[in-house]
Amino acid sequence: MTDWQDYTVGKEAEGHTVAGNLKVLKELWSPQLRNRRDILVYLPPSYERSNKRYPVIYMHDGQNLFDQFTSFAGEWQVDETMEALSQRGYEAIVVGLPNLGEQRLDEYSPFPQPRHSTGQGAKYLDFILQTVKPLLDREFRTLPDRAHTGMIGSSMGALITLYAFFRPPQAFGFVGVMSPSLWFAQGRIFTYIERASFTPGKIYLDTGTHEQTHFFTDRPQLRLRLSGYNSTVHGMYDMLYHKGYRPGHDLLYVEEESGLHNEAAWARRLPEAIEFLLGGGNRQLLVVSSQ
Repeated sequence: MTDWQDYTVGKEAEGHTVAGNLKVLKELWSPQLRNRRDILVYLPPSYERSNKRYPVIYMHDGQNLFDQFTSFAGEWQVDETMEALSQRGYEAIVVGLPNLGEQRLDEYSPFPQPRHSTGQGAKYLDFILQTVKPLLDREFRTLPDRAHTGMIGSSMGALITLYAFFRPPQAFGFVGVMSPSLWFAQGRIFTYIERASFTPGKIYLDTGTHEQTHFFTDRPQLRLRLSGYNSTVHGMYDMLYHKGYRPGHDLLYVEEESGLHNEAAWARRLPEAIEFLLGGGNRQLLVVSSQ
């Protein structure tokens, strides 16, 4: 067994905000990226008292997921959310993959962009699939098949998540794509997905109506339709719809009224995302109010 430690040991007096059973593996080496990072693993409440196997959700920006103390600008409260959802029958193992600061843009970008990113996204996904996932499947009671393996991310983390869903070998059966940076690298993700084959699975896609950025594309026919951030995300919803994903069944699109591009907004929308991805369909396109 690898040396998994209880995350909360020695942290009681330091202002940490972890709920539930969170493990940490220190400094896992990535042969693909030639770097190291801690790996965080949240285990469901029933894990220690059952022999069940569980779906696994891989999430980016791991330092922002569980602990206010380590977060950059607030935490997602993934642990509190999963603890609450367990009372309604939704349980999963959640794997937090911290970013490495200056290397974040490189690792979360599937496409190179001069002066901004060398586009190491494919290697980052290989790290997850070839190093992290085999380790997790060996040492925890996972459901290792594609249908029970998912990924959730926001912003650039959402970009690499959406790319991962369509990238061969199509290892992820469900994805949460929250406030994706679809504009990055001149919107190349649109061309990539347009050319990709239909991939069975479930996609949750969202944005906030008060997220502001600009979209630049080398596709003139999209320039007007996708000129602002929200319309960019809505444009991706349209593309997925026309590719064959059914709203409320294997595709859920959410616009949060007055929602901003921050951790507080993603934390608010996370329960709906996880419930859709782990549960049944039959949810329609939503516009929700901020809280």
